[in-house]
Amino acid sequence: MEEKLKQHPTNCIKVVLFGPESTGKTTLSKQLARHYNSVWVPEYAREYLQNKWNEERKTCEPEDLLPIAVGQMALENKLATKTNSVLICDTDLLETKVYSEAYYSGDCDPLLEKYALKNTYHIYFLTYIDIPWEKDDLRDKPNERERMFKAFENALKKYNRPYVLLKGSKTERLQIAVNHIDELLKNNV
Repeated sequence: MEEKLKQHPTNCIKVVLFGPESTGKTTLSKQLARHYNSVWVPEYAREYLQNKWNEERKTCEPEDLLPIAVGQMALENKLATKTNSVLICDTDLLETKVYSEAYYSGDCDPLLEKYALKNTYHIYFLTYIDIPWEKDDLRDKPNERERMFKAFENALKKYNRPYVLLKGSKTERLQIAVNHIDELLKNNV
């Protein structure tokens, strides 16, 4: 199981969109991938949990988190081989850890936690809650966005992850992210 949670080595810049539900992460991931003519790693949890909801009418349970983490890393490792420049990740295992602790009384599977802290990225873009919340089958905490935002921000600070706060319109967020990624690309050459 551990091997499936490991991040494979790569030469590309790895970027994570990070934050509460419905804060524009997927939209920005797609925009950044288009801008850099690169690939983006979708959030595996959405596919996994949507299938679970469609088949069983059940939401996420603690035993789902390791399969979600394995699926996320399989996608990331596969897609990292398809770019030489920038890999845009719609989420990472640290996000899964934050949700695990928020939803399940502070608990996180030790193996998930180990790789959430071990896997590395060049920069995190923390998406603020100034975008309207959009309901879907999986989103369930519109009144807890501020609490969840603080949990995400606290995790980045606690684990010394390099991050930039993204606020404002989609255009403003994209420009801020592009400026930071361009700087990473310039310094990485």
